[in-house]
Amino acid sequence: MLKNRLIPVVLLREGVVVQSKRFGRYQLLGNPATIVERLSDWASDELIYLDISGRRDYDLGRDDLAQGRTSDLLSILREISRRCFMPMAFGGGLRTVEDCAERVANGADKVVINTQALHEPEFIDRCAKEFGAQCVVVCIDAKQTVDQTWEVFAERGKRPTGRSPDQWAKECQERGAGEILIQSIDRDGTGQGYDVPLVRSIARAVQVPVIALGGVGQWGHLADGLIEGEADAVSAANIFNYSENSVLKAKRSLFEAGLNVREPSLASH
Repeated sequence: MLKNRLIPVVLLREGVVVQSKRFGRYQLLGNPATIVERLSDWASDELIYLDISGRRDYDLGRDDLAQGRTSDLLSILREISRRCFMPMAFGGGLRTVEDCAERVANGADKVVINTQALHEPEFIDRCAKEFGAQCVVVCIDAKQTVDQTWEVFAERGKRPTGRSPDQWAKECQERGAGEILIQSIDRDGTGQGYDVPLVRSIARAVQVPVIALGGVGQWGHLADGLIEGEADAVSAANIFNYSENSVLKAKRSLFEAGLNVREPSLASH
């Protein structure tokens, strides 16, 4: 039986790690390589790195990574992959198979695709054929509607698509996606916990692994995603930035709840 995974998510905006709230408010946190190195030392199972800036070049001007020089996304990816001792998925702005190939060539183990797949569903097929299903994660950003159902949004939550998350997840699976990352826009950065019914609807719609994201404010919310949401893996971003050994604490909470996770321990490289 596959173990449940705990996956920190790092959000990069114009070269700086940020925390996000409902896809619209951002607070600067710091240097990407330093944060990734810390998460790696804390023995995370995997890492998801999402660039939400929509730009290829930006002035980092922070800490030790760029030392004030203008850099590009691939340079950042190479640097963080050098410091990362766990599988890493990288997403954001992937429009072509060539974009994905660049990410893989520069250190990503998986690619996370989203908006382009909604514009052109065949993009999933091409990525799966090129890299294998195990390398392709489709991120679904969903928001609750007035009739208490959910709708998939594109362009970082800006454009409604008219698609239902569960049906879109099924199509993604059929086209070759190896995993589904389901994110609640409404819960993003709120600390209120996952939208458990949303997560569960995706988990019951597909056979590929489902990763829950959006809303974790306390360690118990992670167990909710696995038990009540029936997800295969749980992820979070903001909560991992506010205490030392946060991943270790999160893993310990899952282990003590009797969930099928790796026994918590600090990494040694």
